[in-house]
Amino acid sequence: MEMDRIGPPLRAGERETLRAFLDFHRATLVLKCQGLSDEELRRRSMPPSTLTLLGLLRHMAEVERTWFRRVIDAEDVPLIWSATGDFQEAYDPTGSTGADAFEVWQREVEHARRIEREAESLDVTGHQARWGEDVSLRLVMLHMIHEYARHNGHADFLREGIDGSVGA
Repeated sequence: MEMDRIGPPLRAGERETLRAFLDFHRATLVLKCQGLSDEELRRRSMPPSTLTLLGLLRHMAEVERTWFRRVIDAEDVPLIWSATGDFQEAYDPTGSTGADAFEVWQREVEHARRIEREAESLDVTGHQARWGEDVSLRLVMLHMIHEYARHNGHADFLREGIDGSVGA
């Protein structure tokens, strides 16, 4: 599981900057999971939390799928790890391996990148059924950056608890 992590440009247009920040955060999650065994990826943070790096990876695959494929591209695709539409089920790493979760996550990231590249502008909209509102690709990109940044903070603590690695 490897991914180049390139810092966002210091001066660029809006779309290029959003794309770069999102990819930076995607790569950060990979960095936090890199080099760990399945057992380590399943290690919980601390009671009563059941949060794991593997669960975060699965969750972010669901988030990528939902915002880009289901909302912006209007694809009628189910969630990956939940037949009931419960996003919390993705956090449960039971039965998953790091390689499997990473493969699914990577596939969803590639779909998301394609959808974003093919969109005419950041003003393209899709319908967010849970909110009952249309949302722009701009909002989706910003929401994804926020979602990754928040969860990468969790990943920092999880990784430090596993092997003491900090930073990045």
